[in-house]
Amino acid sequence: MSEEEKAGAEHSVPAETIDWQEAVALKLSDLEPERAASLLLEYAATLPASDVFLNSDEKAVRVAVRYLGFPKVVASLPRDDGRRLMNHIKALAGMDISPRLRPEDGRWVHELASGHIVDLRINAIPTLYGEDMAIRLLDRELRLLRLDLLGLARQDLSKLRSMLASPGGLILVTGPTGSGKTTTLYACVQYLNDGTRKINTIEDPVEYALEGVRQSQVNPRMDLDFPELLRSVLRQAPDVIMVGEIRDPITAETAVRAANSGHLVFATLHAPTAPGAVDSMLAMGVHPHFLAASLLGILAQRLVRTLCPKCRLAVDISESPLTFEEVRKWIEPAQGQAIYAAHGCPECRQAGFTGRTGIFEVIRVSKEVRRLVAERRTVREIREQAVKEGMLDVRRAALLKVAEGVTSAEEMMRVIPAEQLMPAGEE
Repeated sequence: MSEEEKAGAEHSVPAETIDWQEAVALKLSDLEPERAASLLLEYAATLPASDVFLNSDEKAVRVAVRYLGFPKVVASLPRDDGRRLMNHIKALAGMDISPRLRPEDGRWVHELASGHIVDLRINAIPTLYGEDMAIRLLDRELRLLRLDLLGLARQDLSKLRSMLASPGGLILVTGPTGSGKTTTLYACVQYLNDGTRKINTIEDPVEYALEGVRQSQVNPRMDLDFPELLRSVLRQAPDVIMVGEIRDPITAETAVRAANSGHLVFATLHAPTAPGAVDSMLAMGVHPHFLAASLLGILAQRLVRTLCPKCRLAVDISESPLTFEEVRKWIEPAQGQAIYAAHGCPECRQAGFTGRTGIFEVIRVSKEVRRLVAERRTVREIREQAVKEGMLDVRRAALLKVAEGVTSAEEMMRVIPAEQLMPAGEE
C-alpha cells in the first residue's frame, strides 16, 4: 500500500456508513487544502464516483459524491476550511479565486496515487451562503464501452449496427440528463472508427480524446456554439458527424440537412421516449418531410443499477407464472423463474448494486413510420406502429432486465416513469 493509500485509509471509513444526513466518511477539516483535495479525489475515483459536490450551507460546506447515480454526503467542513479547499481547486483549474457573482468553469488534470490521470471539469456558482462547486471526474484510462456492453437487447443491438452501416442519415439518442446518452454516442463513434471514414464530432465538452477522430469543442465565450461549429464541420468533408446535443432550431435543421445530403449524423436530444423525439424535432421547426427523409432510427434510454451478483436475493415467483410472459420469447429457458432483490455485502460496499446498464427502446425507421412522421401523426400512432413492427418498448426492456436478474423490480419502477410502465393501450 502506498503512502497516499495509507493516509487515505486513516481518514476514511467503509462506504456503507455514508449517509445523507450525517457526514462521516471522510475527515478533511484538519488537513491542508492540497492534502484534502488529493484525499477527496482519491476517494471519489476509487468508488468510482462520477461527480464531487462542495455545497456552501449556513454553517458548513458539505462535500458529496455521486455514486451509481445517487449523491451521498461524505464530509462536512467549517465554512472557512471549505472556502480554502474550493479556492485551492479553483486555482489549479485556472479559475478566478476572488469572490464571484457569476458562474465560472475550469479544468484541472489530476494524477491519482495509482498513476491514473483524471480530467476534472469544474463549475462554480454563487448561492445563498457562498459558492457551490461541482466537479465532474473523467478517467482518461477508462475504456469506452463497446456497443454490445451498453445493455441493448440482441434485436436492438442488431438494429443499431444496421443503422450505423448506412452511408447517410440521422440517428437520434434521447433520454433525460444522466441517462448515458453520451456514452452511447462514444460507443457508436468507436464502432465506426476503423480508419475507413472521416469522423468529426462537436461536443460540449470533449470528454474523451479519440485517436483518429477530429473533435471540436463548443466555446460560448467566443460565440462558438453548436450551429456555428456544425456549419464549419460540414466544410471539412466528413463522412460521419457526431453532434453532442441538438438544443436549438438551427442545429436541428442543419443536422437534418446534413443527413439528407449523404452524411451519417448522430446526436443526442431531450425527449422522454423514442417516438417523442419526432415531436421534439418538429417543435424546433424542422420540416416533417425533411425529417422523415433523413431519419434512420431513434434510441431512447435510461440507466438502471445492476444487482451485485454476490449477494442478490432470489424471490420465488412460481405462484405468479405470468410475471414475465410478455418477454418470455426474449429470455433464456432458465431465466424468469425468480425476481431478484438488492441485499448488500462487502463486495458492493453494502449497496446491493455494483454498476449501471442501459434500458433502451429502439425504432428502426421503416417506410410506414417514415410516412407517419411526414404526415405529422401523433406520438401515440408512431409508437403503436413501432411496437407493431417489433419495437421492444422501455417497459418491456426493463422487465427483460428484471427477468434476467440484472436489476430489481424496485429499481425498474424507480427509473421508468409510471406512465411508461403501463402496457400499450392502457395509458
